[in-house]
Amino acid sequence: MREPLPEVLPADPLPLVARWLEEAAPVVKSATAMALATVDADGRPTARMVICRGFDPTEGWLVFYTDRESAKGQALERNPRAAVVFHWDVFERQIRVEGPVTRAPEADSERYWSTRPLDARLAAAASEQSRPIASRAAFLERIAAVKRTHGADVPRPPRWGGYRIWAERVELWVGQPGRAHDRAAWTRALEPTGAGFTGGSWRGTRLQP
Repeated sequence: MREPLPEVLPADPLPLVARWLEEAAPVVKSATAMALATVDADGRPTARMVICRGFDPTEGWLVFYTDRESAKGQALERNPRAAVVFHWDVFERQIRVEGPVTRAPEADSERYWSTRPLDARLAAAASEQSRPIASRAAFLERIAAVKRTHGADVPRPPRWGGYRIWAERVELWVGQPGRAHDRAAWTRALEPTGAGFTGGSWRGTRLQP
């Protein structure tokens, strides 16, 4: 049986989120993979897997990087809110985070870009993400062309960067025997600041599974 949530829920769920992520990292191959849901201009939801590349439990955001001209980038420009889900079957744990989205600082995007493997930078620079292409061979040729032009020094395209999701609602779930799962949610009000948002006090409650 997996350890349930504390009987007295923590006033702030984010340190517990951080602990769960740390515990999953050495056990789960893609522990930071998360399902990202956005809504486009016509109100149609879309979900896909992305990688969480950072989590700040103090400021209350997590970040992922993508092509801002991609389908998800365009959706976030028109409707800057998102929901993400982490699920680790081996731990029988699930984390859901929902809230507004802002662009990550350009310095952060530049810093992360410089840490990416060369192959990943070449592919990202060559790809006009979400747009049609005639064939896979045509895409591989685009990658080769970028490599011929830039070698190992591939600059970050202006269209490529990070998005921060600010935690406005957090839900934690732990599997339990007999499907008597343990589930709780926390919400808080966010106030805009120059760099993103600042959060008020959390309000937590257990939920029926």
